[in-house]
Amino acid sequence: MKASKKKIAVVVPKYGLVGGGELFVSELTERLAQKPDYDIHVFANQWRKQSDKITFHKVPIIAFPKWMTTISFAYFANRKIASMDFDLVHTHDRIFKADICTLHFIPHRIWVREIRGKKRLSLFDRTTCCVERRFFESGNCRIFMPVSNLAKEKMLEEYQVDPDKIHVVHPGVDVEKFKKKDVAVRQEVRKEFGIQDTDMLVLFVGMNYELKGLDNLLKAVSLIKKINTNHDIKVLVAGKGNIKKYESMADQLGIGSNVIFAGVCSDIARIYQAGDILALLSGFDTFGMVVTEAMAAGLPVIISDKVGAKDLVRDGENGFVVQRDCVNEIRSRIIYMVNEEVRSAMSSNARNSVRDYPWEIIARRVMKLYDGLWY
Repeated sequence: MKASKKKIAVVVPKYGLVGGGELFVSELTERLAQKPDYDIHVFANQWRKQSDKITFHKVPIIAFPKWMTTISFAYFANRKIASMDFDLVHTHDRIFKADICTLHFIPHRIWVREIRGKKRLSLFDRTTCCVERRFFESGNCRIFMPVSNLAKEKMLEEYQVDPDKIHVVHPGVDVEKFKKKDVAVRQEVRKEFGIQDTDMLVLFVGMNYELKGLDNLLKAVSLIKKINTNHDIKVLVAGKGNIKKYESMADQLGIGSNVIFAGVCSDIARIYQAGDILALLSGFDTFGMVVTEAMAAGLPVIISDKVGAKDLVRDGENGFVVQRDCVNEIRSRIIYMVNEEVRSAMSSNARNSVRDYPWEIIARRVMKLYDGLWY
């Protein structure tokens, strides 16, 4: 007699929409849903449906007053789940009860005080901390899956969690999508943005210029222009942010003609083909999926030590991990990679670094953790 399907609840406020965490959830869940042994149900407030293999359930959120946001989502999600019979609950956000929790976030108190620099917690902050603490200290969660060792370290700063319950699972990457190299596409994109064949192009990809460290990248390029006038270096900024502010900053630094703002790009894979290296100098990123995308495209990376994807970076081989505020260090790493032979070797290493991270392998790792809870 054939065993019945395992019924799994996946919880996330937004499914399949813009954002690294949202991409992680949808890429993983869509693959799990293809498995004949699973019956996947997603509990979300908003979603973009991608297949008929998943059943969606609307979870209300009380958005006003703001302090109700986190607690209302947690309450309604757990209430809906409790009304059905599930074999396993896998949450990607703060709720009251689940079997597995993927941590795309760090403890909220640490985020507010250390990353945002706020001395006092707002009512929203306190409520979010309350929901989070109740979840971590309840003892109900059987597996914690931080997306990086950095996320794991921050979790353990705030909560006592049995090490046997912790399994770091990095995000995957669509290796096939990003590994394609097309000289014609590279030339086409460069021509579109006025970048010469002889220019070394540094890519900056992010939805928050300030948090992702664009200011320090611009300062480093400005130093290069002043000290090493023979290097032709351009910066292409893709994503959403205060363009006028950073255009003005680039002009003041004397590199206005070296910095191009592309805005939000619907096909980021094309942009990677035009680039030579990627820089992500975030004040904090639990992972930073643009790093693995860029590496899959053969781009060496320069990232700050506050980016979780540093787990995959080997200094001098496939990129560099730098101090975010050390502009001279950033400058020297960029100059090191101006040499085409050096960059070519690092490009090959970057590709090899992510070849074991296709989404299908990540899905298998998660399935193995699921199975460990049942058998």
